[in-house]
Amino acid sequence: MKNKKNNLKHRFMIIFIFLFFIFFSLVGRLFYVMAVTADKYKSKAYEQQKSEIQINAKRGRILDRSNNELAISVNVYQIDLDLITLKDTLKNKNMTFDELADKLVPIVNMKKEDIIKIFNTTLPSGLPASSAILKRQVEKAEVDKIKALNIRGIVISPDTKRYYANNNFLTNVLGRINYEGKGISGVELSYNKELSGTPGTLTYEKDVKNNQLPYEDQQYVKPVDGKDVILTIDETIQDYVEKAAEKAVVDNKAKAVNIMVMNPKNGEILAMTSKPSYDPSKPQKDSEGSKGESNIWKNPSVQDTFEPGSIFKVITAADALENNIGINDGYACGGSIKIGTTVIHCWNLDGHGNESFVDIIKNSCNVGFAQLGNKLGKDKLLAFAQKMGFGQKTGIDLPGESPGILRKASQVNAVDLASIAFGQGLGVTQVQYMAAFNAIANGGTWVKPHVMKSIAHLDDSNKMTIDKEFSDYNKKKVFDTNLAANLRGDLEKVVTEGVGKNAFVEGLNIGGKTGTAQVADPATGRYAPGVYMSSFAGMAPVSDPKITILVSVDEPDSSNYYAGDVSAPVARELFKQIFNYMAIKGEENVLGK
Repeated sequence: MKNKKNNLKHRFMIIFIFLFFIFFSLVGRLFYVMAVTADKYKSKAYEQQKSEIQINAKRGRILDRSNNELAISVNVYQIDLDLITLKDTLKNKNMTFDELADKLVPIVNMKKEDIIKIFNTTLPSGLPASSAILKRQVEKAEVDKIKALNIRGIVISPDTKRYYANNNFLTNVLGRINYEGKGISGVELSYNKELSGTPGTLTYEKDVKNNQLPYEDQQYVKPVDGKDVILTIDETIQDYVEKAAEKAVVDNKAKAVNIMVMNPKNGEILAMTSKPSYDPSKPQKDSEGSKGESNIWKNPSVQDTFEPGSIFKVITAADALENNIGINDGYACGGSIKIGTTVIHCWNLDGHGNESFVDIIKNSCNVGFAQLGNKLGKDKLLAFAQKMGFGQKTGIDLPGESPGILRKASQVNAVDLASIAFGQGLGVTQVQYMAAFNAIANGGTWVKPHVMKSIAHLDDSNKMTIDKEFSDYNKKKVFDTNLAANLRGDLEKVVTEGVGKNAFVEGLNIGGKTGTAQVADPATGRYAPGVYMSSFAGMAPVSDPKITILVSVDEPDSSNYYAGDVSAPVARELFKQIFNYMAIKGEENVLGK
């Protein structure tokens, strides 16, 4: 009996110790949770109870140099889905996702299957998502119809939509944004950080049924709107250029026309266009190039290279002047020249006869420049071309710039040297060529081409405040001032006496150079028969150029392709319009100080 009692006592003691151990373990665990890890669990609970909606900042405007609006954002709406609340709502209304999708299709203009897919959005882990975006940039009329459905879980919040002035006006420069509101080409991409601003947030706490807790205040962080980007572009000059390019495409049955207008003194691009173009406000289907890249969104003046042809003779002539080689020599053109076993023809098959240095420039004589190239030698010609910026990027503030193509001296033979001297056998971009041409126009200084003039914002009183002005000119002296003046005089003779007569305007003293280059066929690597790039580069007035223009007509009608007949007349009309505009508005008001 006594042993039984002892055994019972022993058992009770074991049970008591066991329960005591469990009790203190629970107390210890409770203390650990409540004291040691309290902040962690509070934070986790808050995250589960918190609902946060991002409020997009209004994207900054893009303006021309006179503050005319080129791209603006207007207030629209974004439709978000609180998927947990939405499921509960549909359950209470005895409605399925499929039925709700049917109601939304005609309102948001989306495919039913796309809406269903959004309803079933999952996280990377594979778990159902708690929220999703149904559609952005929704107009008020659509939002009103969605509100009329009276479905809790469909959240309406502010959003912005991008509009561009005049549809395809300045398209390739302005670029475009994607559906997330981020810049993906042009100025929209280059200055995306400045234009984007900082999003705001609306935060509130909710109960287990996702209802907002009535005793909790909303936390609202106001978005910071993006800044405005003011361009060097002049809207009026751009309008002249747009219309001139469109007309040139039609008149010449051309594949494309690219035009640039610049202030040679400071590298400001006053106008830039490529036709045909697209409307960035409308969805576009990309056209694919030979390597699969998208073509429609390109800016050809920045991204595409072309063989410049005779407009490059300006650079060869400048090299001859700098080195004092061939400028006092005589040249003989019988219509062709033989270099080794290769015969190079002049555009004038009858030949130009005996010529001086100035003659080969104004006559645009290929034979004369082949001879001049031989006198200079490949080392001097290629080194000078490199000094003028060829074979390298200019650093323009637009995306996707090509460095062009300039071969090393070791890769150039006698035939190549002759071809390069008159502008074939190398690749340049329009901005690259214009930077070099501007150095001749402004007295020998290379200046970086650019489209941004300043960054600004509107203060609380709606007054514009400048935050930053363009300052990265990267100026460098590349040519002698007096020699540049001499060469400009020679270029004036091209317009008054030579192949550029169709660019002549009485009283403007235009200097320029035509260029008709053969175009290579990528499939064969040879020049395609009857396919040309016809260009004209000009400056005015020659004594102190205020304006430079480059007109390039890609693949004009093969029955009339010479630049003197195709590109020079386009430049003439532009010079007349621009200088008339400057006379009326005032040079300082157009170009600035």
